[in-house]
Amino acid sequence: MLRTVKPRNARVKRALAAREPKEVEDARTAVFVKGTTGSEVLNGVMKDLLALKKPHGIPFSKKNTIRPFEDTASLDFWADKNDASLFVCSQNTKKRPNDLIFARMFDHKVLDMIELGVENFIPMVDFKTPKAQPGIRPVIHFGSELFDTHPRYMQVKSMFLDFFNGSPMTAVSLAGLEYVISITLAPTPPNLNLEDTSASPSDLPVIHFRCYTIRLLASGVRTPRTELVPMGPSLDLRLRRHQDPDPEVLKQAMKQPKLKKADITSGLGKKVKNQEVDEMGDIRARIHVKKQNLDKLQTRKMKGLKPTQMEIDGEASDSDMDPIAGDGEDS
Repeated sequence: MLRTVKPRNARVKRALAAREPKEVEDARTAVFVKGTTGSEVLNGVMKDLLALKKPHGIPFSKKNTIRPFEDTASLDFWADKNDASLFVCSQNTKKRPNDLIFARMFDHKVLDMIELGVENFIPMVDFKTPKAQPGIRPVIHFGSELFDTHPRYMQVKSMFLDFFNGSPMTAVSLAGLEYVISITLAPTPPNLNLEDTSASPSDLPVIHFRCYTIRLLASGVRTPRTELVPMGPSLDLRLRRHQDPDPEVLKQAMKQPKLKKADITSGLGKKVKNQEVDEMGDIRARIHVKKQNLDKLQTRKMKGLKPTQMEIDGEASDSDMDPIAGDGEDS
């Protein structure tokens, strides 16, 4: 039997209501946890990732003894306490130097995890270029077909999309696109098996993580010319261990609520008869009506449509004239 918490006052009631499942979820909160041993590289990586995640990031200043692939009790406790659904854990050991672990939660329990090794790192402060404002949702670009075909890289793509996905938006402003996160891969080995998830990390291509600011320049036409300026950070990541989600838990996590009638009529659900949504999001409908007799149609009585006095006198004079009986001669 599930434990239910009864709110003691209105503030606690609002806090519990904010944690309940929603049809449109809020932005995901990420917790940054440092392990018992770290390095200068890991400290810089955690600092820059937190800067990209703001204001939905919670950093832990103290070091913690964590081993997510062996025991997830600490992550479950912190997820429930901070209402967080993402974790980034850093650990530096001789066996796995400069190690990053990304964990995704569902119902305050670990859903899946990926482990990445940082090989090359250039911090954000080394790029003497303008930076994007905190809280801006980035444009994410994945530059390899392996992100759609290989199971390991499909998990990485899903994890990064959830990590950098902000609040839901109904429209996009061109001026609001400030920076791009480009995630590409090294050249793919010709003997790589797309169905083998247990391949050695040395056989898998390295992930290149880059960030660029967007500059909109005059082009002489309505659409501006776009330039990308390196913003930082710059990371080269190597795949290591991973934990796949449980199929039943994943099915429950991917479950979506049924669409309301208002969403269906607005074009978000199944197609309604004789209705369609154009590229601009406007609803266009086709109406079938019977043939109308326009002679009996009551139009608006406007002053300009009234007959003039000359037209009235002309009609009266025509009615006073005697009709011609015939053209024959009298006998």
